[in-house]
Amino acid sequence: MIADLHIHTNISDGRLSPQEVVRQAEGAGLSYIAITDHDTIDAHLLLRTEGYFNPDALNLSIIPGIEFSTDLPRHEVHILGYFIDIDNAKLKDQLDIVLNDRLRRSQIMVDKLNNLGYSIDYDRVLAIAGQAAAIGRPHIAKALVENGYFKTVSEAFDAVLAKNGPAYVPHYKLTPEQVIKLIKQAGGVAILAHPGLIGDDTLVHHLITAGIHGLEVYHPEHDQLMSSKYLAIAKKYNLKITGGSDFHAIPGRYPEKLGVFTVSAALVDALSM
Repeated sequence: MIADLHIHTNISDGRLSPQEVVRQAEGAGLSYIAITDHDTIDAHLLLRTEGYFNPDALNLSIIPGIEFSTDLPRHEVHILGYFIDIDNAKLKDQLDIVLNDRLRRSQIMVDKLNNLGYSIDYDRVLAIAGQAAAIGRPHIAKALVENGYFKTVSEAFDAVLAKNGPAYVPHYKLTPEQVIKLIKQAGGVAILAHPGLIGDDTLVHHLITAGIHGLEVYHPEHDQLMSSKYLAIAKKYNLKITGGSDFHAIPGRYPEKLGVFTVSAALVDALSM
């Protein structure tokens, strides 16, 4: 039995719909998946409405999850929440605040780009985002590529949208401590996502003392040395261990399909205990 505990849909910045993700996961023979869209649980609300949470309807189990961005000046720190109550009032209220700020932020970035000479239309950005709740820089970057200003989304980010870039606008974020508390209030398990990408193990240890439940040890951008290091840290502090593909279904970004990067389903059992 295998699992993938880090998956994004087009409700945030992935390319496939929640339904397409589920079908691909079934086809790949996964036993468990966790959909962890950025700052939104809308994929889970949609799948529940359509009956996907009925264990008799699928050959796999869907773990309710989310990935929060957090507010730190010099580091990108993301925290995953698993087995969250998607009806939790405090969680939903906080996500509404984040959503409204994302809309405000994207409008300001589009205005800045137009002032810089990059003519793009905000309505077109919304159309590119489609049903995505987490509207943001990837959708703006696609509009820039579409209008011929850059060849790739990565080029657009590097030139104008990267942190502290000419069109960058900071957005509302919770602190890591606030995110950990919110996930716990929603009955969930808080996991530090891809710690090797933070670039500061002092911060990793700080988050352990702040009450994080576990570490995402296995990730496509962790090499073997990183995975071994964070596995040792997790065991030292009796933390939960997770892993996932960080799947977005983006051509050229590994992995391009579900089932290519997986972890043992035994991690799910330990995660839910």
